Amino acid sequence: MNVNKNKLSAVLLGISIMLLLPGCAGKGNESAGAAAGGQAGKELKKLVIAEPLHYTGYLPLYVAQREGYFAEEGLEVEMLQAAGGAHVTSVVSGDAWGVIGGPESNALANIGNSDPIISVSNVVNRANVYLMAKKGTAPAGSSDEELKAFIQGKKVNAGRHGGTPNLLTQYLLLELGLDPQKDVRLLEPADGSTVVAMVQQGAAEIANGAEPQISDGMDKGVWDEPFYKFHDMGDYAYSVLSVKKSTLEKDPETVQKAVNAVVKALKSIQNDKDMAMKVLKEEFPTLSDTAAQAALDRAYEDRLWSPDGVISEEALDKDMTVMVKTGIYKGEYTYDGLVDMQFVDKTAAE
Repeated sequence: MNVNKNKLSAVLLGISIMLLLPGCAGKGNESAGAAAGGQAGKELKKLVIAEPLHYTGYLPLYVAQREGYFAEEGLEVEMLQAAGGAHVTSVVSGDAWGVIGGPESNALANIGNSDPIISVSNVVNRANVYLMAKKGTAPAGSSDEELKAFIQGKKVNAGRHGGTPNLLTQYLLLELGLDPQKDVRLLEPADGSTVVAMVQQGAAEIANGAEPQISDGMDKGVWDEPFYKFHDMGDYAYSVLSVKKSTLEKDPETVQKAVNAVVKALKSIQNDKDMAMKVLKEEFPTLSDTAAQAALDRAYEDRLWSPDGVISEEALDKDMTVMVKTGIYKGEYTYDGLVDMQFVDKTAAE
């Protein structure tokens, strides 16, 4: 009997030590701990949000996770990386509660869909795509004539067919008077994480991308600073938080909580650059300090993130104009059919 008691004591002691050890908690537990004051004793509701790629543009969502903003709302959010367009289909199939991505992808998925995907909060309010050229080869000027002469005949890694970076690249080619199918060699790999390697290995001479790819490529000597950036288009609904219409109707309370957390993170990022850097380094631990700082500086300089979660009609129209011009989307659309700002409006009113 004494032996059994001793064994039990040893087991309990081991469990206590494990609970006290650093690093035993995951993101969800970190968030729950951060919000213990407001949600003590409550079980967090688990949600999955799909992302097409893990990159710094989604930093507000990572901030909401790691700084406990989701947990303060009673939510535990897991980010699911789903490449090749699967981030949208994972919501349609029910594998994910929500998705971070472009509303134009939602528009495509909504064709013939009785339960359309609706955008409820802005996150990235700039066309977060840059063009880089193999190191030492970028054009000397940025006029339309110089860009056209430089890009013509090149191997261009445009990213996944139908993806926003791909569409923006094709849109630029068309605006310059180039035929994307004839005047360049358009490469369309489904995996966006290979962009640096493709230029490094000579498979592509020009590539589009965003942070942390830009800084990663510069660190490795693959390319210099981007020679073209699409941010100059101004407000652009590039990456927004979206859920199914049935979710809005059946569980608006959860949608409101998620939007509250996202908007809080958007505002926090604007005011606390030290916190933003801390979370950036936690999410991208392999980035050098120099690359991490460059990525964050670029985001602030280009006003990457929405300050308040609002998706304006202008921002959506620019997004959809690219879709229509490139021929990917041939149907009609309405702002109200793709966007619902009631939750952002309620957050602002509180």
